[in-house]
Amino acid sequence: MTRRSVVFQAPGRIEIREDAIPSPSEGELLVRATVSGISAGTERHFYRGDIAPGTILDEALGSLAGSFRYPMAYGYASVGEIVDDGRRVFAFQPHVSHYVAREEELYELPEEVSSEVATLWPSVETAVNLVLDARPLVGERVVVVGQGVVGLATTSLLSRFPLAELWSVDPIESRRATSMQCGATRSFHPDELRELEGVDLTIELSGTPAGLNLAINATGFEGRVVVGSWYGDEPVPVDLGTHFHRGRLKLISSQVSHLGPSLASRWSQKRRMEVAANALSCLPAEAILTHRFPVERAAEAYELINEPRDACLHVLLTYT
Repeated sequence: MTRRSVVFQAPGRIEIREDAIPSPSEGELLVRATVSGISAGTERHFYRGDIAPGTILDEALGSLAGSFRYPMAYGYASVGEIVDDGRRVFAFQPHVSHYVAREEELYELPEEVSSEVATLWPSVETAVNLVLDARPLVGERVVVVGQGVVGLATTSLLSRFPLAELWSVDPIESRRATSMQCGATRSFHPDELRELEGVDLTIELSGTPAGLNLAINATGFEGRVVVGSWYGDEPVPVDLGTHFHRGRLKLISSQVSHLGPSLASRWSQKRRMEVAANALSCLPAEAILTHRFPVERAAEAYELINEPRDACLHVLLTYT
């Protein structure tokens, strides 16, 4: 019996590599993956090849240490079972059928959370980090631009706050409908954003320069724009003209590898993951988990996220 790994061989080229199932060393556990989730935004960059060779991946996670070069395995939303005792666990591991990890690198699944839903855990953790950085205030008008998986998770978290309005923006009608399920009070097509002026807080998660500029233009005097998108190597022309300059807007970068310095003395990744775990069951899973492919058909899954259809949100790879 061999293990199977998804490998980014070159831009637009996915291969399944087979090798021996690893043997755990002292202090390690062997995990058999059952399902893993594709991070559509980040992994689309890897698939397209629009990341500079040598880019540091994620120094905060041992499984993703190192720099970007083809060929490479990637991914960070793996759910499986510990071979020795059958416990269901989540791990920040690439798309691979078997792997070894230390106990402290594994997160045991809450009993009420399905394995498929647990693949959303890192997306919800990212949303938690975004909200921590955004610091919404009572009575504010808030807009989330982009309703992919992270955008929907962010909308869901914000819906718990006593805001005056919680609006979302996305060009895809089905995503706008799901956004309403997540608690948005109204969801707009980008062409309708002219109706939004003077917003207190805008969170940009569209992954597009156009989305960033929409967010800036919707934000009012001395408002905050939290930028959670990663654009890879794509040039991003930002509109820092009269509205931005005279409006004294604040641009805030938010990225999940690190907690904000003001929180670091009290927060940890473990605490953030626990908060995210509690939020998983609040998501409309049936609307978000849209596609499933056996790992042998991973190339089809990446073709789908590269040119997403309207109904595509969270894509899963399954292992048997």
